[in-house]
Amino acid sequence: MEPTKIGYFDTPVCQPVNHQGNDCGILLMHGFTGSPAHMRKLADGLVEKGYTVKSIVLPGHATVEEDMRKVGWEKWLQAAKEAAMQLMEQCATTTVCGLSMGGVLALLVAEQMKVNACVPISAPMATQNRFLPLSRIVAPIYKRVSWVDHPERKQLLDQSYDYGYTGFPTASGQDLYHLIRLARKNLFNINCPLLCVQSDGDETIWPGSADCILNGISSEKKWKLQLHEVPHVCTISKESPAILDGIIRVLEEARQEK
Repeated sequence: MEPTKIGYFDTPVCQPVNHQGNDCGILLMHGFTGSPAHMRKLADGLVEKGYTVKSIVLPGHATVEEDMRKVGWEKWLQAAKEAAMQLMEQCATTTVCGLSMGGVLALLVAEQMKVNACVPISAPMATQNRFLPLSRIVAPIYKRVSWVDHPERKQLLDQSYDYGYTGFPTASGQDLYHLIRLARKNLFNINCPLLCVQSDGDETIWPGSADCILNGISSEKKWKLQLHEVPHVCTISKESPAILDGIIRVLEEARQEK
């Protein structure tokens, strides 16, 4: 697939959300090569319910793929922690939520900061792509990885929200791999309420990821939302209302614990 052109992300659904609502805040983070559009349906639903909502653009994303070459895992984690800190200063409770790599970042923030709840969605603890750990080695030869186009999977997603890069600089795969390993290593540091969301139709991540997370954390309150027959980017699938309902339950649980 050809790289996306300049201006591709110049549409309202791709813009970050920064809505001041009640004292219960939530940070929403998109995934590797994605954009805030993948979290927009959730963001709009949470705004409608009155919550304070902050969605961000991770560094190197939602512009052109070349910008990913200029950043790495440190910048992504720094952006996540800074956004969480801003919410913590605004709200009585802060929940971190993310899709795919955004879910890994949510786990890392919950491991390293005192947030009130965490919702990783399609968060990999390993991937089905065995090439990922070798990204840095093969990058000098294969400089770009193109996502494989799966029309049948796209039909299961709301295309008006499906904005992301069509590939990525090969070396960036190593940064994603590092974040996954880092998060998995320190899951025991998480003790806040946590909802783990995963689909049995996810073609991208290790099927055991959700159970790995739930078994590894120290939280007393933890739940799994098992989705069915929807792809990796489940936040813009027919299951998005179920995900929204699950997030709201966690937000209210966090508020009650506070």
